[in-house]
Amino acid sequence: MEATGSEPTVVVKAVGLTKVFKDFWNRPKARAVNGIDFTVKRGQVFGLLGPNGSGKSTTVKMILGLLYATRGTLEVFGETPDKVEIKRRIGYLPEETYLYKYLTARETLEFFGALFGLSTEECRNRTTQLLEMVGLANSYNRPVGEFSKGMARRIGLAQALVNDPDLVILDEPTSGLDPIGCREVKDVIRLLAARGKTVILCSHLLADVQDVCDEVVVLYGGKIRTEGSLEEILTVGDKTRITMPRLDEQAMEEIRQVLRKHTGSDEFSVDHPTMDLEEFFLDVVRKAREAHTETAGVQAGGEIAPYLRGADEEDSDTTRKDMLNALTATAQEERLDTSSDGGAEESPSVAVDEAKLAELAGAGTPDTAAEPPPPEESGQKEAQTQEASQRLENLLGDSSSKK
Repeated sequence: MEATGSEPTVVVKAVGLTKVFKDFWNRPKARAVNGIDFTVKRGQVFGLLGPNGSGKSTTVKMILGLLYATRGTLEVFGETPDKVEIKRRIGYLPEETYLYKYLTARETLEFFGALFGLSTEECRNRTTQLLEMVGLANSYNRPVGEFSKGMARRIGLAQALVNDPDLVILDEPTSGLDPIGCREVKDVIRLLAARGKTVILCSHLLADVQDVCDEVVVLYGGKIRTEGSLEEILTVGDKTRITMPRLDEQAMEEIRQVLRKHTGSDEFSVDHPTMDLEEFFLDVVRKAREAHTETAGVQAGGEIAPYLRGADEEDSDTTRKDMLNALTATAQEERLDTSSDGGAEESPSVAVDEAKLAELAGAGTPDTAAEPPPPEESGQKEAQTQEASQRLENLLGDSSSKK
């Protein structure tokens, strides 16, 4: 994907990157990263793979500016990674989710949003969208210290995206998640890449990497052992696979004869394709949800947060304006209904607090949302309002007759 305007195409560039850890006497103790070269481009999902101790975490910490390279160069957005301006554009989900256990899910996201300098309104809107996206809208008021590991990973993913970062670094993002959560994380990764964001993914679950990554680097002993696009690496060039609709036995026998003729042997297999276990699992859950089966577990996340999709916020502003206009018109109608025939001077005026109406129109957070009253209660309130208005008119009529 090409860069737009002055935005650089290369997001991360490492040349001869080396990190040597030393002991108390400044003697080399471990060479965690040993002269690696790689480039991560804008809009790319880049997989950083390798067994434990291969140098993945050390490389990520150098990209984040938490560690300094012993030798070599490392650039992030064309600058050194220790600059604060660069860190503002990065979202990071560590392998272990570190959260303030006494804060609620909503307070956690608002706290991280404030660290990035988001306004109160923007922070509140993003918090609501992210909680809905990761399936924790019903648990927004619970302390995160009570969360299970999977729920903690969900809120950790949300905090990594609260600043709408240009570079997202995810270290084992699906650890502890159920298959539904894994699929949602992969959907978010694909969406970020489609928007031109860059994602660096570290994971031991190679199936997840295969689903979303464009290019991978495999580390071992601090060195790059192989790299390239997944299509190039995983394609088996000396074999051919054919997929076709189900055939009857006679047609299958004819195909076997043709294969024997061209291969000169029976070293081929003909069978039926199988479903991916993840797809099968998600299909079972989808059917259970469509049957309205109750569950006390985490609900499936909603749509991906609008601001992550790059959706125009004018839609929400228009909705709020429409709500404000509707509330103002209703208040004016009630004021006309309660007016007396003697004129405006004899009738009590109904003051419309525009600021309060705007506040009511903008309310939409989980703790302020209220359910509409039942039709019976609504009818009773309307009857009570009309009765009060009639009494007011009678009182006004009596006072004017006495004068």
